[in-house]
Amino acid sequence: MAHVAAWKKELVKELVKNMTENPTVAIVDLHGIPGQQIQSMRAGLREHSILKMTKNNLLLLAIDEASKLRPGLEGLKEFVGGQCAMVATDINPFRLFRQLEATKTPAPAKAGEIAPIDIIVPKGPTPFGPGPIIGDLQKIGLPAAIEGGKIGIKKDTTLVKKGEPIPAPVAAMLPKLEILPMIVGLDLRSAFESGTIYRRDVLNIPEGYYLNMFATAAFNARALGVAIVFPTKETIVPLIAKAFRESLGLSISAAIPTRENIEMLLAKADSQMLALAAATGSTDERVVARLNSAPAPVSAAPAAPEKAEEIEEKDEQVSEEEAAAGLSALFG
Repeated sequence: MAHVAAWKKELVKELVKNMTENPTVAIVDLHGIPGQQIQSMRAGLREHSILKMTKNNLLLLAIDEASKLRPGLEGLKEFVGGQCAMVATDINPFRLFRQLEATKTPAPAKAGEIAPIDIIVPKGPTPFGPGPIIGDLQKIGLPAAIEGGKIGIKKDTTLVKKGEPIPAPVAAMLPKLEILPMIVGLDLRSAFESGTIYRRDVLNIPEGYYLNMFATAAFNARALGVAIVFPTKETIVPLIAKAFRESLGLSISAAIPTRENIEMLLAKADSQMLALAAATGSTDERVVARLNSAPAPVSAAPAAPEKAEEIEEKDEQVSEEEAAAGLSALFG
């Protein structure tokens, strides 16, 4: 830096200080952002972040100097180019990415800019009344006609496909149609923290993604533990409850009376009695009265205990004490 002007040395020194005193350093893209909007964004970041704009060669010099104190920082150099700036902050790269994304706003397109999406003019009325502008709309490829006292578009029309340059007449007409296809804001290219370079594609994940992923993994692991009867602190309660349910179902099928199943066994026996009476044409007055008062015909088949899948849904209704008492009653 011997041949660098004094003011440039001071600027590089300040950049190095920012890069070494803040946990996170990032390179952001400023392309297409008006100066006034940049100043507004800088003010919004001021509480936690420092936004510095300078010539790329000075930024590269500062990264070289700062990387002597923070190895790995030199990985940011490949992202320095075009219109960019440095952000130094005390927040982590993922939170910084979300914060920068929040600065983005729709903006009108300029002639020659690349369309970030398919630019589609929807079918329907426009803000324009009848007049010469209908010819301008038709010139750029819109099927325009006068409908109900206003100029309307007859069908959805794609003016520019994603990745194609936007022609000047189209760029001039889109704001009049209230279509702002461009997204303007600080675009994070990469960030450095604790020796690691985080690229944009790594940082661009939905909020809560990893939290939901871990929660799903924990749920699936618990379900697997229960399925293979693997006792752990997390699975022991549902395992005991499952054993109780299965033991209860077995005792009902085998007609082994216990304190827990006696009411169910009596109900099963009563149902089977009524079914047999109906099938044999019993003349007992009490039985006939019950059959006549039944809301629906009684099936001749004996009532079966609840299926394992149905019982499984009642997992949370059985306490540990109930489960232990049921097992004790069944197996001594």
